[in-house]
Amino acid sequence: MAAATMMLAMTATSPALAQGRVSVVRDAEIETLLLDYATPVLKAAGLNRNGVEVIIVNDPSFNAFVDGRRIFINTGALMSSEVPNEIIGVIAHEAGHLAGGHQHRLREQMARARTMAIVGGLLGAGAVVAGSVSGNSGGASGGAAIASAAPSMAMRGLLSYRRSEEMNADQAAAKYLSATRQSAKGMLTTFQRFSQSLSLAGVQVDQYQISHPLPRERIALLESLAEASPYFDTADPASLIARHQMMRAKIAAYSGGQAAVSRLFKDRGSLAAKYGDAIATDLGGNSAAALKKLDALVAASPSNPYIHEFRGEVLLKLHKAADAAKAFDKALKLDRSRSGLIRARLGVALLATGDKHQIDRAVDELGRALQSDPDNYAAYLSLSQAYGASGDIGNAELAMAEGNYRAGNVKQAKIFAARAAGKLPPKSPGARRANDILTIGK
Repeated sequence: MAAATMMLAMTATSPALAQGRVSVVRDAEIETLLLDYATPVLKAAGLNRNGVEVIIVNDPSFNAFVDGRRIFINTGALMSSEVPNEIIGVIAHEAGHLAGGHQHRLREQMARARTMAIVGGLLGAGAVVAGSVSGNSGGASGGAAIASAAPSMAMRGLLSYRRSEEMNADQAAAKYLSATRQSAKGMLTTFQRFSQSLSLAGVQVDQYQISHPLPRERIALLESLAEASPYFDTADPASLIARHQMMRAKIAAYSGGQAAVSRLFKDRGSLAAKYGDAIATDLGGNSAAALKKLDALVAASPSNPYIHEFRGEVLLKLHKAADAAKAFDKALKLDRSRSGLIRARLGVALLATGDKHQIDRAVDELGRALQSDPDNYAAYLSLSQAYGASGDIGNAELAMAEGNYRAGNVKQAKIFAARAAGKLPPKSPGARRANDILTIGK
């Protein structure tokens, strides 16, 4: 049934996630921006912000979905959205799925659909057997028809439920946006764009074979909801639009290089266009030229933490670790979210200086980064290296054990935990943690 379900736009679940094919992107700038988008919406939905994560998926298609307590948004959706309100609308829609408990009810509906298919198959088989015993060929063909129709009926029932669910999420999203004094125009624009792309492609869709309402149905609903709001014509703040464009520039540079940045920005003189150009220049292999461009950007926007952050990355590539550490330190001080990702890179730069006097600080910064962002596997590797450089092999092994455990590599985690347990003082916190990892699954 899952294979037959078409994912048209924003969905409640993702087959890619279920099959383990989701490629996650980590970036302090984008994560902070999405968190700023999500926070008021989640509050309006009655959801605890600390209990919901917004995850970036490396996928060029316009899509978003929820799984567990996470909202996943594709890079394609982020880059193609022209204004913040479009992505805020996406987040509001997904928050509607979370607040409505749609995932739990969807699992119940899927279980019911499977039961319908099984029961239908059994009834069909019974009819076939009865027809064979009686010599009635009509009974046998009737049984086959029941058996073949059962999965289709189950699928249509499930998809009908999903279409209703999507409509409910749209209505909830409009409610949250109104509560936060934001327009639903972005959601409307998204579906109008999607509907047009279907029309241009000449796509003919059977409404019973999709999990979403047809775009024209959703557009009609959203038009009435959006236009009824007193905030329909409310525009995004200029500062938020500027951050949004910087995000789009970064994604364009990483996904398509200079050409993608040029296609995205007609105004080559804008800060976002120059930012994308600098990133693409570095990714293209000319870090020295990129550094000059970033220096100019810092002069133009000295309080932007993420320009300083990327400048630190370029300086690391140029083997200027001490200067990189200063850039990351500046970025961290300017970053009001105090991102663990930036702090971890500061620790990496301090370690890369090769200065023994900086090792203790590198350990401290990496440890603090992991306290706020415990799933950063790369930071565990760097912390292990920092402990190793300081001669603390027991904690170096423990860092590797913890990192592998967090990454789901339990076998490797236990190997490193056994090494750590043999080197750390008995009954110390580190030794206890190593033993905890060793006992997992026993």
